[in-house]
Amino acid sequence: MPYPPIEPYATGMLDVGDQNAIFWECSGNPDGKPAVVLHGGPGSGLRPGPRKSFDPTRYRIVQYDQRGCGRSTPHASDPATDLGVNTTAHLVADLERLREHLGVDRWLVFGGSWGSTLALTYATRYPERVSELILIGVTTGRHSEIDWLYRGVRRFFPEAWERFRDAVPEELRGDGLDAFGLLRGYTRLMDDPDREVRARAAAAWCAWEDAVLSTEEYGSPTAYSDRIGDDRLAFVRICAHYFSHRVFLPDDVIFDRADRLAGIPGVMLHGRADLSGPAVNAWELSRLWPDAELTVFGGAGHKGNEAMGAALLAATDRFR
Repeated sequence: MPYPPIEPYATGMLDVGDQNAIFWECSGNPDGKPAVVLHGGPGSGLRPGPRKSFDPTRYRIVQYDQRGCGRSTPHASDPATDLGVNTTAHLVADLERLREHLGVDRWLVFGGSWGSTLALTYATRYPERVSELILIGVTTGRHSEIDWLYRGVRRFFPEAWERFRDAVPEELRGDGLDAFGLLRGYTRLMDDPDREVRARAAAAWCAWEDAVLSTEEYGSPTAYSDRIGDDRLAFVRICAHYFSHRVFLPDDVIFDRADRLAGIPGVMLHGRADLSGPAVNAWELSRLWPDAELTVFGGAGHKGNEAMGAALLAATDRFR
């Protein structure tokens, strides 16, 4: 069973430069083992739910909103907010600055979906600061992963993908068969000064994300469309910005740098039926990272299931 809900014992805003400040909070035991939770998206913002996967008597649980989302400032829902200073390199630097700010020497790094890509990127840059890695719904920033999610998987949801494509005027996307051209079209719509233009594009984006997860039984069927107002606008604007730029990472860079993960114990949990991020990427990474354990769960998708939740609890309990 998950641990009971808890409230933060400390919160703050950290100036990370470029006129950006990130919101952070700590919960659990102030003297416990440090663990940082990296949210997905990018641009989803922190949620209280992941705290319940950590023993609050043994862990100092750190969460924060990545640049441009949640309570971090400035907010990406405003098209005037400069996303040129919101890249993967900036997020890695922010995470290291937060570690120093909180006086943490080494910490367990936990991330799901986009959070796993950020966790792996951070760990290959600062392996000496990572005690363990726990990754769920593993993504690695491979360019083929992005092409799959925004083009390849259309073969399962052709009608939903056509709606996703057609929400972008043809002059902004071409034929739409180039995933990155379509994503650049969404980026232009999400930068439009007309809020209604941005709102329509954001709704179409979230409807596509929900369609990809529509065969999964676990979790809300409208997990993306349930986002409202500025949170939805920021989420889609940040996602389009990152994915149209191939998450600002060279292709296969995490695999090329996997030797830097040597000595870091890892747990990777992935759903066999994850159509958002096929299991092959986690599998191939596990072949290069001998200190990692990969478990693939039949019947589970990107949102996981009860078995994955239990395995996550077992992993955090083992590392505490």
